[in-house]
Amino acid sequence: MSSAADDPAAFAPLVERHSAALHGYFVRRAPGAADDLLAEAWLQAFASRRTFDASRGSARGWLFGVARNVLASHVRRAARPEALQGGQVVDPWQAVDQRLDAAALAPALRSALAELPPEERELVLLVSWEQLTPAEAAAAVGIPAGTARSRLHRARGRLRERLATTRPAGRGLGVAGDLA
Repeated sequence: MSSAADDPAAFAPLVERHSAALHGYFVRRAPGAADDLLAEAWLQAFASRRTFDASRGSARGWLFGVARNVLASHVRRAARPEALQGGQVVDPWQAVDQRLDAAALAPALRSALAELPPEERELVLLVSWEQLTPAEAAAAVGIPAGTARSRLHRARGRLRERLATTRPAGRGLGVAGDLA
């Protein structure tokens, strides 16, 4: 990506390579605004392309960090009273429910995820659903990779413990199966 900092045309391959993953990230978190958020993320990434530091992680991790910031701004704007009067509040768990293999596990998983500290929950979602590596997720949230691995280990243990008593007989964890 270093060439993209000096040559705007070199940024195009990044867009081609990562757009689908970023779009999926937004669809799962803000379905009605995913296209707009993706466009905003690419604008911000392009504008701040010189801030990318390859020594701190991959371009993918950096791009998910930009996407996370765009989503956070969107959520803050949507939470303002004037935004709530004219629009419909999107249930972020609707997308999670659609992705689960076992409908019976959905309420328990939702509850278990909600009980995680926000920093652990975000890492679990980035690694499990967005398919980022722990190092890429660490770059996305701005923490060292070792810290991300520790938080993931702790969060997965908490989820495993909480879900152990709620699994339907003979069923695995489905989408959340990589909690092991």
